[in-house]
Amino acid sequence: MQERSSVGELAEQLRRELDRYSPGGKLPSSRALVERFRVSPVTVSRALAQLAAEGLVVTRPGAGAFRAQPRAAAAPVGDTSWQEVALSADGAADLVPRSVDASGVLVSLAAPPPGVIEFSGGYLHPSLQPERAMAAALSRAGRRPGAWGRPPTDGLPELREWFARGIGGAITAAEVLITAGGQSALTIALRALAPPGAPVLVESPTYPGMLAIARAAGLRPVPVPVDPEGVRPALLADAFRATGARLFVCQPLVQNPTGAVLSAGRRGEVLRIAREAGAFVIEDDFVRRLVHEDAGPLPRPLASDDPDGVVVHVCSLTKATSPSFRVSALAARGPALERLRAIQVVDTFFVPRPLQEAALELVGSPAWPRHLRSVATELKNRRNAMTGALATELPELALPHIPRGGYHLWLRLPDGTDESALTAAALRAGVALTPGRPYFSAEPPAGHVRLSFAAVAGLGEITEGVRRLRAACDEVL
Repeated sequence: MQERSSVGELAEQLRRELDRYSPGGKLPSSRALVERFRVSPVTVSRALAQLAAEGLVVTRPGAGAFRAQPRAAAAPVGDTSWQEVALSADGAADLVPRSVDASGVLVSLAAPPPGVIEFSGGYLHPSLQPERAMAAALSRAGRRPGAWGRPPTDGLPELREWFARGIGGAITAAEVLITAGGQSALTIALRALAPPGAPVLVESPTYPGMLAIARAAGLRPVPVPVDPEGVRPALLADAFRATGARLFVCQPLVQNPTGAVLSAGRRGEVLRIAREAGAFVIEDDFVRRLVHEDAGPLPRPLASDDPDGVVVHVCSLTKATSPSFRVSALAARGPALERLRAIQVVDTFFVPRPLQEAALELVGSPAWPRHLRSVATELKNRRNAMTGALATELPELALPHIPRGGYHLWLRLPDGTDESALTAAALRAGVALTPGRPYFSAEPPAGHVRLSFAAVAGLGEITEGVRRLRAACDEVL
């Protein structure tokens, strides 16, 4: 059983038994709980900490755990209705609402209820994460001289050099900033390169987290359609002319959610169009380390073919490791780099040095290439299992493109299908999926769903999840 499951089960058992003790009464010792429930001391400690956070027990170092005293009557509920006015009164000149809708992001972050198969996840299942390698790297990093001191604000030079080599071209370590995850890097880039109220061109469909960042910064996302070869250059040029935008955000490699790869013939066109518009291109290279075993040679990052500073490159270690391993890089040239650096420092000061040291230890270890090879094989097998199950069980769901990287499939629903109704029916059937609406910055051309095959425990869950989705579709379609 996984540690997280043991903690939850022990906490629930202790919660049921609390009535045996009077308020202030002492619970059995940690050693007694270890022996009784046959769990580790760490599991006992975490279960008691969970109950303490709920206000049910009080822990006293050296004395043990005690049932908490009954809670006092709740304080009167205040009136926060005034905040509706304060948060909305941005002034008549502010034409872009600053409210933030995080629902599209939370779908991939929230854990589904017990027993529900997670086709909605945005990260690798724990069984696919390099947990032992990360633990060993963090342990070694913590023993390095100065590991707990203040790092350079731009990041450790060796880590910046490692990211620069991965980007390629003429990018140097001096043009790389270490940031706290891809979401943070995108936030810094959008705030640095576009003023509030400005339009920003985005792929359609695109990652909901990026749309949320843009709207939170007061920007106006303008969609540019994507086909299996990536963004359509003619429509990109039209959008620049029509809006006067000075920023385009794209994912050239295995685009989220469509899985499209920007074709060789379009790469130069995109850079030329942006350069002629006097605009930046933010390249979100989020999936390069999650390509499948059968992907073949990968195209280089756009930044490696850009000598003029048009491209601002974002890449991260998070997707290929763990949601908590939040280490990423921003690469840029010219005055834009100085503005990115200033916003990074103001927002976060720096990425914690122990995490940067652990990243260096991890990517420099023999376990790192082994992990990437293992994940490449496993993701290919899971993709094939899901596409095969869908072809058999749900042929009415169109799969226009089978990706050679990433962790999900993008499916078009039959015309007239209610996405929300299907999502709700799927959850009742025991499978969580991601509706397509949050991926569009304007009206979607059709209903879609995104199915992740990386967050589940294995191939058996994929088969069972598709079977449950069949039952949901029978209810709605």
